[in-house]
Amino acid sequence: MEIPKTYEPTKAEEKWYSHWMNKGYFHSTPDDREAYTVVIPPPNVTGVLHMGHMLNNTIQDVLVRRARMQGKNACWVPGTDHASIATEAKVVNKLRQEGIKKSDLTRDEFMEHAYEWKDKHGGIILDQLKKLGASCDWERTSFTMDEEYSESVINVFIDLFQKGKIYRGARMINWDPEAQTALSDEEVIHKEVNSKLFNVRYKIEGTEDDWLTIATTRPETILGDVAICVNPNDARFANLHGKKVIVPIANRSIPIIADEYVDMEFGTGCLKITPAHDVNDYDLGKKHNLETIDILNANGTLNENGLHYAGKDRFEVRKEIAKELEEKGYMVKVEDYINKVGFSERTDAVIEPRISLQWFVDMKELSKPALDAVMDGEIKFHPDNMKNTYKHWMENIKDWCISRQLWWGHRIPAWYYGEGADDFVVAKELEEALKLATEKSGRTITEADLKQDEDVLDTWFSSWLWPISVFNGLTQPNNEEINYYYPTNDLVTAPEIMFFWVARMIIAGKEYMGGQIPFKNVYYTGIVRDKLGRKMSKSLGNSPDPIGLIEKFGADGVRVGMLLSSPAGNDLPFDSSQCEQGRNFTNKVWNAFRLVSSWEVKDMEQPEASKKAIEWFQAKFNSRLAYINDQYDKFRISDALMGTYKLVWDDFCSWYLEMIKPGYQQPIDAATLEATKTFFEQILKVMQPFTPFVAEEIWHLLRERAEGDDIILAQWPTLETVNEDLLNDFNVAFEVIGGLRNIRKQNNIANKIKLDLSIKKNNNASDALDAVIVKMGGLATLTFSEEKLANAYSFIVDGNEFYVPFGDDIDVEAEIQKLEEELNYTKGFLTSVQKKLGNERFVNNAPEQVVASEKKKEADALGKIKILEEKLEALK
Repeated sequence: MEIPKTYEPTKAEEKWYSHWMNKGYFHSTPDDREAYTVVIPPPNVTGVLHMGHMLNNTIQDVLVRRARMQGKNACWVPGTDHASIATEAKVVNKLRQEGIKKSDLTRDEFMEHAYEWKDKHGGIILDQLKKLGASCDWERTSFTMDEEYSESVINVFIDLFQKGKIYRGARMINWDPEAQTALSDEEVIHKEVNSKLFNVRYKIEGTEDDWLTIATTRPETILGDVAICVNPNDARFANLHGKKVIVPIANRSIPIIADEYVDMEFGTGCLKITPAHDVNDYDLGKKHNLETIDILNANGTLNENGLHYAGKDRFEVRKEIAKELEEKGYMVKVEDYINKVGFSERTDAVIEPRISLQWFVDMKELSKPALDAVMDGEIKFHPDNMKNTYKHWMENIKDWCISRQLWWGHRIPAWYYGEGADDFVVAKELEEALKLATEKSGRTITEADLKQDEDVLDTWFSSWLWPISVFNGLTQPNNEEINYYYPTNDLVTAPEIMFFWVARMIIAGKEYMGGQIPFKNVYYTGIVRDKLGRKMSKSLGNSPDPIGLIEKFGADGVRVGMLLSSPAGNDLPFDSSQCEQGRNFTNKVWNAFRLVSSWEVKDMEQPEASKKAIEWFQAKFNSRLAYINDQYDKFRISDALMGTYKLVWDDFCSWYLEMIKPGYQQPIDAATLEATKTFFEQILKVMQPFTPFVAEEIWHLLRERAEGDDIILAQWPTLETVNEDLLNDFNVAFEVIGGLRNIRKQNNIANKIKLDLSIKKNNNASDALDAVIVKMGGLATLTFSEEKLANAYSFIVDGNEFYVPFGDDIDVEAEIQKLEEELNYTKGFLTSVQKKLGNERFVNNAPEQVVASEKKKEADALGKIKILEEKLEALK
């Protein structure tokens, strides 16, 4: 069969992915093997593949493919999240373009449009993951609003409510005026912005011209002020306690109160209190029994409490009220000011603190077992230092606002039958709600009397059940699959959703799976950044199209490129040149295969160099495999890849193949070729998790394969004892070969010219690898001598002297100059080493092996100086 000159990734990817799918290799069912379970962090149903997804899913696929080769029953569950806020925004925008307002539709009509959108766009990102080679069990694809999944979400809400862990109350929450919904604290992104600090004066009531000055970045909220607060220990305002001021423009009289919360050193020392629009003001308002004046509508415009600004947008009012305050003499000054402002994680709208009647989960008791699970090492974080961030958040956890003012999502199973704060019941179905409401109210409640809560649950309230509900663990407790696959093994995710998702999944596992953790390891990926260090995003336009990268460099090339410099927890500075390096790697392997395939076999004696090369590579392979296995165990996936890369590029291609390669158009012996193909197979197995497509392609071209003999199912190589002595001997031989190559390079001696090598042994040295040195060094002869050679190039390895006689046309003067330069350099080097060894502090405090290394450098340098001086003397 004719082998293409270059590897064609597109053809291989289409062929082998279809083959794997048709064979059902990705599908898992419980059996007697050890389960290896991974659940995908479900991307938004509206999403398309971005660089973060590429990194995250490549790592997952590497872990899953290796586990499959280790004989484990690998199950990687894919799926998507319904993403309430993001999806509803997409659907509303689509309807708007069609001339339809959400408010013109019934809830059921809107949901029809939403499901239509989901059906059209929901599978895009999963199809893109297939291009990457993701070996997910696609038959298990889950969606957080699947019928049975939804049932588990509602059951959990009801259960927590009945346990007293879910409550309804008016609290200060984060409000997104664009999406017009509440957000949890974790859904707010705080950014530094350039603002203005407005210094405004308030007249003290009952005085002619006495004023207090406050500073605010939000002058529009002045219309909601209910008090001015000063520190009781602030002597400047001691005489004002109990007095009142007049609110500018609103002309309302409000009290001056005292509280130690106020920082006397900050600003003017006076704080305006607007309980409806600031979290801290809200707490002070409750403490001092102040009234609350809300000036904002849900969409961020001012309401009737905004007086003549009613109906206008908050930011428009900010400009206009600043102008009015100036005109009326209330504005003292305006300063440039940098402050942090909260933005919606979903819509990027500026958040408004707002008092709102919402549903909350009481997190304090629920969170403790989940904190202990991580801090006690039951769940391991990679990198380990992520535990500190987790600990801080869990120890300062706040109640979780779980209601969202949307239609797309899981509707809250609460039913109202009156106007009182407690006139509601929580029930799964209408019939049950009727019965409970009748019992609770003491009167007959009809269907017409009941109204279900309009809100839906926070998206994370469904995704926190993901590792459980993808196996129907709550709707079908103790079913075969939940008992087999749960707890899952490894979770790969981004640090920014540690609290959104990771912590809450641990909480849910502890609460609903008999105290069992949901996973054993959490691998945190870094953020993919561009060359300037900026996070890659659509808005910045600095993120390449992942599918475009795959088309250009091949899926294997992109996978390698993504992982080459991506240690756990560390950001990945990405450049497409990394994918080019990945493509070069696949091409290197392909060319190695073409070379091996081109050799003609002949019944002949195996060369000594080939025998030694085979012994060496067996030892080197096991040494590398031990390292690679160790890196996997430590979740150092980038290092495991680098170990694989060096095994292929350096050990196999650069050294082994060169050692056994026959001369031009010369045959190879059968034993060497068979060993080489076996080594190639072992290498392909180690590569397969990282580069599945090229590995499968070469695997089938290398030998005739039986049906089902695919590398995806091949056994991971077994680690054998490493022959360290042989590796050390070869390292010496490689140094000798390097010395010979340097002589050729420095003196422009062509490779086709055979060299004579004379060795003066000063230390014990094995001659077992002489055949390798002869072949790789391009030698005509290799002899041993008791004497030094004067008219020769030389170098020292491991204390032994190596000489290559000069040719007839050697320039002795130039050689003398070269030797003198080398002697001067070596003397300078010796001086620096001896200076270090002469430092008592260094010798006494440095690790023993470091001091020993410096002493060896000293001995080597002294030996080299002696030889160089003798050689110069002989030449002169």
